[in-house]
Amino acid sequence: MRMTRLFGHTLREAPQEAEHLSHQLLLRAGLVQQIAAGVYSYLPLGWRVLRKIEQIVREEMDRAGGQEILMPVLSPIELWEESGRAADYGPTLMSLEDRRERKFALGPTHEEVVTDLFRRNVQSYKELPQLLYQIQTKFRDEARPRMGLVRGREFGMMDLYSFHADHPDLDKAYDAMYDAYQRIFLRCEVPVVVVHADSGTIGGRESQEFILISEIGEDDVLICPGCGYAANAEKAELRKAEAGAEDLLPLGEVPTPGQKTIEDLMRFLDIPAARTLKAVFYQAIHSSGTESVFVAIRGDLEVNDTKLRNALGALDVRLMTDDEVRSADLVAGSASPVGLRDITIVADDSVPGSPNLVAGANKPDVHYRNVNIERDWQANIVADIALARPGDPCGRCGTPFESKRGIEMGHIFKLGTRYSEKMDATF
Repeated sequence: MRMTRLFGHTLREAPQEAEHLSHQLLLRAGLVQQIAAGVYSYLPLGWRVLRKIEQIVREEMDRAGGQEILMPVLSPIELWEESGRAADYGPTLMSLEDRRERKFALGPTHEEVVTDLFRRNVQSYKELPQLLYQIQTKFRDEARPRMGLVRGREFGMMDLYSFHADHPDLDKAYDAMYDAYQRIFLRCEVPVVVVHADSGTIGGRESQEFILISEIGEDDVLICPGCGYAANAEKAELRKAEAGAEDLLPLGEVPTPGQKTIEDLMRFLDIPAARTLKAVFYQAIHSSGTESVFVAIRGDLEVNDTKLRNALGALDVRLMTDDEVRSADLVAGSASPVGLRDITIVADDSVPGSPNLVAGANKPDVHYRNVNIERDWQANIVADIALARPGDPCGRCGTPFESKRGIEMGHIFKLGTRYSEKMDATF
């Protein structure tokens, strides 16, 4: 093709809507053109680049034992209701009705469709394992579509799904996919860091992300320079200091006029933050409604919303509003789980090993000394819900974490029986 007849034009200046350099270069080079927020056309040069990337992906998926298929973008909403994810995705799931008022979803991913395909076609363990993949358009109603092709409402994605008779065979395929992804990024000359990640609405017991380190990335990655452990900030495990063995001292009140924050208590009582019990109030959103949650965490730690959501099995969590705090009869600035009834209490796993903490007395300007879990209060759930931060000790070796920003380039999951059980895909 003669370049003088190439469709599309380069631009001298970057359009105002292009915030980041990568987005600006795509538009200025005439590779893509924006149709609406998060929706793009690929122009001839951009389409040629995309096809070359797809060919590399196909070659590596085939090499790993995958069989290429193509599933529909449009799927009956009943499949999503069968798996429970119609509610999980919420407004992110784009949906529509046909002229007969039947509801359909525009697939943000294809676990439901491929599981339905599997149960229609496989009857015996002798037909396993099966590795099916596609390169297909996905749709997600992103709240803030930005950064060009990185965060779009319509985008292309390769997704491979494997079916197995047992967990060892699943582990084998997972490792094969790990190697295949590494080869893809190596051939594309995209340097990635592999990190442990939260599985989100996809589900599963284990997952890893392939992250391109970049200042414009939306993911916070914590990397341990000591042992090499790396994880998304939503998933990272930190080592929490232990107080050591102590005798449990008697519970007692202490006046604390005007002392509402952890920092206030530290100064007023001359104690470190790790000797305090912080109260944080949440609303957990479930498919059946909302649930008030009292979170108790040591004062030197912060709550990780993703870990809390997973501990509760909720669709999402958010902080209570001031009106909700008052309606729940909670005393902001002086609350503790001591004596609370009719509210779900979640404690971070650092609390049982931290005796004799200072906590609110559930009345203004008064705190308790020597608050101890089990003796003075009980938690409905005890779990790791702490947010790992740069400088915190790595949960595996204790070396302080370093923080990087990154872009998610790929994600692999061990889904287990997450979909096969709910959708009766058995043999």
